[in-house]
Amino acid sequence: MPRPVALKDHLLESRLFLRRSIAALVASGLLLLALVGRLVYLQVFAYEHYNTLSEDNRIKIQPVPPNRGLIYDRNGILLADNLPSHRLEVTPEQVPAGQMDSTLRALGELVNIRDIDLERFQRALKRMNRFEGVPLRFHLSPEEVARFAVNRHRYPGVDIRAGLSRYYPLGKDAGHSVGYVGRINESDLKRLDPSSYRGTTHTGKVGIERAYEDILHGTVGYEEIETNAQGRTLRVLNRKDPEPGASLYLSLDSRLLKTTEAAFEGFNGSAVAVDAQTGEVLLFVSLPGYDPNPFVNGIEVDDYQALQADENQPLFNRALRGQYPPGSTLKPFVGLAGLELGLTTRHSDTYCPGFYSLPSSTRKYRDWKRWGHGTMDLNHAIMESCDVYFYDLARSLGIDRMHDYLIKFGFSSRTGIDILGEMPGLIPSSGWKREARNEPWYPGETLISGIGQGFDLTTPVQLAVATAALSTYGKIVEPRVVHAIRNPGADTVIPVSAPKLDPIPIEQRTHWVDVIQSMRDVVHHAKGTARRISEGLDYEIAGKTGTAQVFGLKQEEEYDAEEIEEKLRDHALFIAFAPVETPRIALAVIVENGGSGGAVAAPIARKILDRFFKDNPL
Repeated sequence: MPRPVALKDHLLESRLFLRRSIAALVASGLLLLALVGRLVYLQVFAYEHYNTLSEDNRIKIQPVPPNRGLIYDRNGILLADNLPSHRLEVTPEQVPAGQMDSTLRALGELVNIRDIDLERFQRALKRMNRFEGVPLRFHLSPEEVARFAVNRHRYPGVDIRAGLSRYYPLGKDAGHSVGYVGRINESDLKRLDPSSYRGTTHTGKVGIERAYEDILHGTVGYEEIETNAQGRTLRVLNRKDPEPGASLYLSLDSRLLKTTEAAFEGFNGSAVAVDAQTGEVLLFVSLPGYDPNPFVNGIEVDDYQALQADENQPLFNRALRGQYPPGSTLKPFVGLAGLELGLTTRHSDTYCPGFYSLPSSTRKYRDWKRWGHGTMDLNHAIMESCDVYFYDLARSLGIDRMHDYLIKFGFSSRTGIDILGEMPGLIPSSGWKREARNEPWYPGETLISGIGQGFDLTTPVQLAVATAALSTYGKIVEPRVVHAIRNPGADTVIPVSAPKLDPIPIEQRTHWVDVIQSMRDVVHHAKGTARRISEGLDYEIAGKTGTAQVFGLKQEEEYDAEEIEEKLRDHALFIAFAPVETPRIALAVIVENGGSGGAVAAPIARKILDRFFKDNPL
């Protein structure tokens, strides 16, 4: 018997449908309300934020580095130039995630990427923003540019950027004075303003490039660029041009640089010349030199290690940091101290038997002339460089009075030259020795200080400035390498003048005249130690030869240059100024292990002075 069929409850179904419809309507309403709320939030409250993000997907702010200022010598010869160059850049945020290493390896198949390039790239990657282009290789060859250009589509985030690269036309001739620029590293970032160096990859490292970095660098600009999804530039929307750096005109004469290097004939050493009246540096040479060009975009490790290991130390700036015993070049200053302090006169005599002994002492302090000079007055003592005369005068002065007078000429202190890294010299005193060595001062040390030996040290630039002061009767000048500055777009230059310093007080002008006349006789008298350079001169030179011992001799030991290893031979020195009556140039020459100042250093000075007066006639 069939089961009875249940009848539908239409009322119940209607109520259930109604409830479900209401629930669905409420849910839809809530979702619609949430959607509207979100739209209101995005369009009203968060508009600025998301509008900026949207624009950033399309518009990039790209820094535009300024062109670095040029550097010229006093004759307008270019010493530091900017040449067109191409560099390979990687923008990290545009490189697909996890593909940076593979991208770098693949790039190495197209262009030459050295280990040093990769190391510097990784360091820069850590300190730069991900949206900024990080340089990988500088100074690409035309072939490398072409190879990359046809493969550009394979390397998202990698591009070639055209720019300028620093170049030094004179190479090693001006390396120690002009210096060089190099890639910005961690230590540079500590002293540089990041906002001023956005997009800049190089900064001055040494020399004028470093000392005048603020003037040479310029002001960074920017571009607003529109990009596509791959990050490629579509168009420039807005641009603020960078302001180039100012150009510098140096007082250096590049013709003198070349003449000096040739005159040294392979010797190491230094020569510095200044304008005796203004302090402008006319010559600044340290030999051997080095070519600054490889340093600009990263010198090879092997090449740099070779420079460091070279026993001739080409990277060492002898003109600025070399500390040498002044030797007999100090004698005119010691003689002037004796005259000014009333401890000797022009005609006071000292007998020179070839040695000098202190009272109650058997030790003999030898003269360079073993058989002696005989009776010497101040004029002949300077002219013939008699050691015994100055042993006796130094004993009369005493080390402390000698120290106090010599430092007036700038000995023992920095000159203030506008190149960074200058070392001071040393003029000892009894107080200095107690403080520095915790030892008393001995009378014998006073004697050898009187001839510029012992603890006495000077730098070539310091010796040149002191010579200039002597030539002008006590006018102290602060040496300056930069002569003038030309701002971008300007037709005229702005002269750079050194500060005026207090002159050395003069007790009697005749004392200075006596010493200067004696220095003239060093060159122009038949007995002068530099008489060989006077032949054919059509102008007058006042000078003083010097020979500085590299190591000490025993009491009865004789110096024989032929028997001594070259690096232990005496240094040869010569100071000079010319013309004598109206000095225009003051000069210091130091030839390492050159031996005799009269035979080696003085002829070099003659060639330098001849070149100067050929280009600057009297």
